[in-house]
Amino acid sequence: MLLVCGAIPDEDFPLTIGPAAFDGESLLLDGKALSCTQGTAALVGAACKVTAYLGAAAPRALLVGDRGTGKGSRSLYEYLIRNLPSISPRVLVLHYMLPVMGLMKRVVESSERCPRKPVLIADAAAMYAAKAAGLALRFDIFTPDHSEMAFLADPEASHPAYVSRHLFESNGAMIPKLALAAHRHGGAAKMLLVKGATDYIVEDGRVVGSVSAPEIPALEAIGGTGDTVTGILGAFIYAGYEFREAANLAARINRLSGLHAAATPFTKIRQIIAAIPAALEDCFRSNFITQQGPDVGDLS
Repeated sequence: MLLVCGAIPDEDFPLTIGPAAFDGESLLLDGKALSCTQGTAALVGAACKVTAYLGAAAPRALLVGDRGTGKGSRSLYEYLIRNLPSISPRVLVLHYMLPVMGLMKRVVESSERCPRKPVLIADAAAMYAAKAAGLALRFDIFTPDHSEMAFLADPEASHPAYVSRHLFESNGAMIPKLALAAHRHGGAAKMLLVKGATDYIVEDGRVVGSVSAPEIPALEAIGGTGDTVTGILGAFIYAGYEFREAANLAARINRLSGLHAAATPFTKIRQIIAAIPAALEDCFRSNFITQQGPDVGDLS
């Protein structure tokens, strides 16, 4: 099972878990249509497109409404703490949720009681909680953007707002230095997929690959394009691809989706998600996808 967890900006949306689908406009979960603008809904939508193309089971989403009060996020944490061992997902993606360090620690401990420890991926606020709680090395993958790398590299910062150097001084040229510092200080997961104008793949503190083509500058202005990268990545790992290849594919397919959608700064993220199958087809047709995963139809 690929399980994606996060909050959506609708305080009235109850804690809900179930298989998700994307119909081209909205994310569908438990008979409800959710706006697919950005955030966790966009991440799940992208994962839906990849799993459908690969013939794998649809991702399951655990979503709750939270507009900043933290009430929904806490219910999400508590649900995972109680139920992760029985759910036992193959891949667990943690996304937008109030960054509560103590609760994140209990979630990680719960994941380690699963019959088989899931691959742990964190982005956004879940990544902040994991780093601040000293849990980074217990995660397999973080997916920061360039600006968040300064936070991961700062051993004293508990949130990007408190980074000791100006957050937005980070640029592509600094990524190798920041990645190594984050690794040395225990602020990075085993692998990083650093998202930006150039995407960097980092293993154990060292850059092992990068993706800069096709160059689609408009993607930087479209809310949710970092979320879709994480969703694509999680889906490929669920389908059995090695981490490095999955990261390379996620970065490239996200860019190709922007190309197929003829992205402009006014393009909606749902249009990028809808173009993912065409981007996947490009990669298969060009033999860029060099390693086939296992029999994805057998994945649970």
